[in-house]
Amino acid sequence: MKGRISRNRTGGIDFPPDRSILSSKKKGNAIMQTTEKGKSVFSGKAEIYARNRPSYPPALMQWLKGHADFASAADIGAGTGLFTACLLPECGELTAVEPNRDMRAAFQSFLPGIPCLPGTAEKTGLPDHSLSLVSAAQAFHWFDEIRFREECRRILRPEGKLAVIWNNRSQQGFGPAYSEVCRKYCPDFRSGHVGKRTPEEGDRFLRENYFREVEIFRCPNPVPRTEEQFIGDKLSRSYALTASSPDYPAFLRELRAVFRKFAVDGMAVEEYETVVYLGRF
Repeated sequence: MKGRISRNRTGGIDFPPDRSILSSKKKGNAIMQTTEKGKSVFSGKAEIYARNRPSYPPALMQWLKGHADFASAADIGAGTGLFTACLLPECGELTAVEPNRDMRAAFQSFLPGIPCLPGTAEKTGLPDHSLSLVSAAQAFHWFDEIRFREECRRILRPEGKLAVIWNNRSQQGFGPAYSEVCRKYCPDFRSGHVGKRTPEEGDRFLRENYFREVEIFRCPNPVPRTEEQFIGDKLSRSYALTASSPDYPAFLRELRAVFRKFAVDGMAVEEYETVVYLGRF
């Protein structure tokens, strides 16, 4: 399956991470709050996350194999190990870092042979200049990006790269109806980078501000779903209501209605686009 590739070079200029973010103390405080929230927001959701979140398409790994060095890699904000498992067959040495205890326990059950450290993106505990590749899959938006960039500079070798990866939900099919339900019931629902940026601002930030040079690859990632897999994925989201909420039954009922609108014989395909920003500092 083919994807789309683009490249960007900043001419070696070391831009600050995002002028719009640094322009106000209020926005800086929002980043700090998001970073702290990211350490605990998935507590109690690890099992449903591991069972139902989409994995990553083979086309992504095929592209990365041609553009990154897998001699020594670390997956930061590894969660339950979905992307770490994709790295495992390719890497000479592989380590994970995950600050959330519940997620780390699920990771260790899934990938017992891979070390999973209780560090953070900003303070991994990994040795200086020890890595050829750092990855952050479905996690970068929770990080303090300035401090994470400095940590990457510390732990990466001189020609090492960072891969920032997302599975982005399509706004076709399920997308608009699902977003409407979340806006109705979930106070913390945000599009883009957990409310820090719109998707367009996030793309521009990573293309123009964060890396010295960056390559971008995009490919489709269609995910077949049963109704229970669809519901499980949605309940694993950071903003999803929990059973303790008085609105939970109505939220669940409307999620099921969204699935059934698109299902055929109990199955539906949810369309994602996987995107990776692979860059040097």
